[in-house]
Amino acid sequence: MRTARSCGASKSAVPAFEPFAGLRYDPARFRPADVTAPPYDVLDEADVAALLERSPRNVVAVDVPLESAGPGRYAMAARTFAGWRAEGTLVADDRASFTVYRMAYADDLGRPVETVGVLGALALSRPGEGGILPHEETTPKARSDRLDLTRATEANLSPVWGLSLTKGLTELLALTEAPLWDWADDDGVTHTVWRVDDPERVAAVREAVAASPVVIADGHHRYEVALAYREERRAVEGDGTPAESTLCFVVELVEDQLTVRPIHRLLGGPGASDGLLEALTATHFDALERLPAGDVTAGVVLRRMADDGALAFVHGDGSATLLRPRPSAFEGRADLDSARLAAALEGVEDVDVAYQHGVELVQRALRDGRAAAGVLLRPATVAQIEANAHAGERMPPKTTFFAPKPKTGIVFRSLR
Repeated sequence: MRTARSCGASKSAVPAFEPFAGLRYDPARFRPADVTAPPYDVLDEADVAALLERSPRNVVAVDVPLESAGPGRYAMAARTFAGWRAEGTLVADDRASFTVYRMAYADDLGRPVETVGVLGALALSRPGEGGILPHEETTPKARSDRLDLTRATEANLSPVWGLSLTKGLTELLALTEAPLWDWADDDGVTHTVWRVDDPERVAAVREAVAASPVVIADGHHRYEVALAYREERRAVEGDGTPAESTLCFVVELVEDQLTVRPIHRLLGGPGASDGLLEALTATHFDALERLPAGDVTAGVVLRRMADDGALAFVHGDGSATLLRPRPSAFEGRADLDSARLAAALEGVEDVDVAYQHGVELVQRALRDGRAAAGVLLRPATVAQIEANAHAGERMPPKTTFFAPKPKTGIVFRSLR
């Protein structure tokens, strides 16, 4: 059995990662394309309706309680989840296991990429306590929805995404056995799932993940909800309940495993007027070329930004001005476009900032009047993420968008 190497982590601050007896859709009865879904926070009501048309037992029937269903929506989700267990839609593993999960796809430049990780139960700890490191600051966000859903269902429905600093974890997850599930989604991503309960391999995976800190890549709010729920359970039942851990998808932090996209900025408010570009170029950036709206597409503008070392200020008409940062204006700031823009906007009053991934979605927000302007950012690199992790530092909020997202519905974890 191959072993993985620790990445210089302290042995006193490492995460426990354990197999568990999962709940799964009966593979003999359900096609994964019909019952799995993207994470709840990238879905709107139209998306949910479309998924339920595929199957009334799609995971969104439990994982995405809509406000339109009223205050009883969490109890309804819990009844649905319990009913699926009782009728055999969901079946319980006969013993504890890890779930190896691979996503194969083409990246933004058309290159083939495979993201291979493992789903297990990650022991919860607050930053600095047990080897779990947040990599971004978080924005204020109501957590009542996820907390209410967890209380009602008493289950982890969707995973947090963690990045392991242990070198060689990917090799441990290279499987040749027939998978439990294998399918391609509408975006051309091929998803392959294996259940792993071989004692030797389980032990090797457990030890590899526990050898180094885990960086929370995606799902910071889900992680905070898991901590809050743990404290509630501790107050009533003490330590030692399943709520001490949360469902986590762990991937080795290496460049060829990950596609990191930027999260762009939408600007509104009185300060996002025609004079905003002049204010930014007066203090922090040099204006380069102005691109016509037809060139402000992912296939064109992002490559120009990379070639010119520039951000792109998107005007209300969809055209964009390339902005090259002045090094002297950002001394002492992180080498990230998210940090640069935040610094440049510190001196500008009455500008509201919202977050949007995808160049086309930024353009749509401008057309719909939901923003006065936008700023396209370059992505953080895997090397920057790893350096921040080793330094124990956090990136600004909404710096990274990891893609593609793991599907919800691969496996569920009961908290009872």
